[in-house]
Amino acid sequence: MAEPHRTPDEEAPAAQELPLVAHLLELRDRLVKVILSVLVVFLGLFWFRNELYTMLAEPLLAHLPAGSSMIATEVASTFIAPVKLALWLSIFIAIPVILYHLWAFVAPGLYKNERRMVLPLVVSSTLLFFAGAAFAYFLVFPLIFKFFTLTAPEGVAVMTDITKYLDFVLNLFFAFGLAFETPVLVVLLVWAGIVTPQALAEKRRYIIVLAFIIAMLLTPPDVTSQFLLAIPLCLLFEVGLLVSRLYVRPQQAEEEVEDFSSPEGGSSIAQRSFTTPQGTEPVGAGNSNPTDTKD
Repeated sequence: MAEPHRTPDEEAPAAQELPLVAHLLELRDRLVKVILSVLVVFLGLFWFRNELYTMLAEPLLAHLPAGSSMIATEVASTFIAPVKLALWLSIFIAIPVILYHLWAFVAPGLYKNERRMVLPLVVSSTLLFFAGAAFAYFLVFPLIFKFFTLTAPEGVAVMTDITKYLDFVLNLFFAFGLAFETPVLVVLLVWAGIVTPQALAEKRRYIIVLAFIIAMLLTPPDVTSQFLLAIPLCLLFEVGLLVSRLYVRPQQAEEEVEDFSSPEGGSSIAQRSFTTPQGTEPVGAGNSNPTDTKD
């Protein structure tokens, strides 16, 4: 696997090496800060847990038949389900803080070109995950819940358990959130030198098939939700391919030019090779005049 190109001034991380104990202490401090940030958000949301659950259940409640409602089949589920929702929502809201501490922990050990790439990727991956969750809530949920309620057999009352519903929608949130990370994955693969944009473009038909397979595995067993995930996957793949062509490769080419022109790069104009009828010879080595031939 090809390594990302590094210029001579990027041959070592910016920060000095620290003892293992110092790294562990810093990791502990940052984990404590992350947990405290999630806890603070959770305490703020705890008092609105029931309202939040009602908001989450709105796409299903809007399509339930008249006289139907959600039910609780376990004694404590009326309390546990809203609390679980508040906890997961606290983690989602605290994702910027979590990613910041993750970035602050690993940044001193990264090279300059890696730091230039990581920060935009962290920000874009966060926004894309939230965009995937919003796409699921506002577009996918109304369609699939309408489909499920309309296809219920005659004589079957549609009354979903609140715990089962929460698990179902959380799985869809994660599925669509991760699916919307496709551009980030494509950019990372190209930047790391694992694949090239040209190779990905040539395998587009296989990637489309793979997108539908992933959608089939991550979504409920209905065609509507599978298409609603597979089509954004294909479009996001094209976005990642475009970004990798416009951003990653020009940046690496610029770094190669800097490496070529630097004294430490081991290359200079005087050391370039040229082709002669007798073969390839470096300028300044052997014959000084490349046009000289034997009589």
